[in-house]
Amino acid sequence: MREFTIKNVTFGLGIPKICAPLVAHTKDETLKQLNELLIPEIDLVEWRMDYLDCVHDEDAMLAIAKEIRSAISNKPILATFRTKQEGGEQDFPMEEYFHLCQSIAESGFVDLIDLELFSTEDTDFLFSLCETIHKAGVKIIFSNHDFQKTPEQSHIVTRLEKMESLGADIAKIAVMPNSSDDVLTLLNATNLASKTLQVPIVTMSMGKLGVISRLCGATFGSAMTFGSLSQASAPGQVPVRELSSILHTIGSSNPKI
Repeated sequence: MREFTIKNVTFGLGIPKICAPLVAHTKDETLKQLNELLIPEIDLVEWRMDYLDCVHDEDAMLAIAKEIRSAISNKPILATFRTKQEGGEQDFPMEEYFHLCQSIAESGFVDLIDLELFSTEDTDFLFSLCETIHKAGVKIIFSNHDFQKTPEQSHIVTRLEKMESLGADIAKIAVMPNSSDDVLTLLNATNLASKTLQVPIVTMSMGKLGVISRLCGATFGSAMTFGSLSQASAPGQVPVRELSSILHTIGSSNPKI
């Protein structure tokens, strides 16, 4: 697995890194939350841009990004606009989506950008966008979210492989289980993909049924997990401090770590 380090956080090595969401609707709400994200249990911060009421105002978004970077200078920042079709908060024209991702990446205020695998069928465009973002010194997480079901194991692995082929630095998939068998399908796919892909992968089975998948990445090969603070950004997220304790307990007894 190809490891890389951002601000002393090495992805693809050791126990899964804990990412906490920054979920706010206004600039003032954003600034109020920043101190919560400085606790040592959090390895990186995901700025959920789709929650903001000023997301159509590029200058306002860049100003907020600057404030976040200033307050969180020693942790990686992942900027994410989650589209409505993949569980996000608001509709957004795809042209604006791509422009926002590129603009935030080129601002120098973030370290990683989330791009959705199925945001477009134009793979040439995605290749070009990835090259532009990489030239700005920003890493890319390709992602896919299914809030209805868990695809077959082979389909999960194929999607992760496609993300890698498009230029992902991290490949991420989140699925919804409808049975315990679905959780096992996700974990089996994770185990297989972690052995075949070169980039770190991030996988999770959502909701209460899938909580176990957020805790056992050290065993099955998921390199990162998401924990909640005052507000979760997806169903099934575990509070950050509790999550950290569990991950370290599992990791200390795992021969892979």
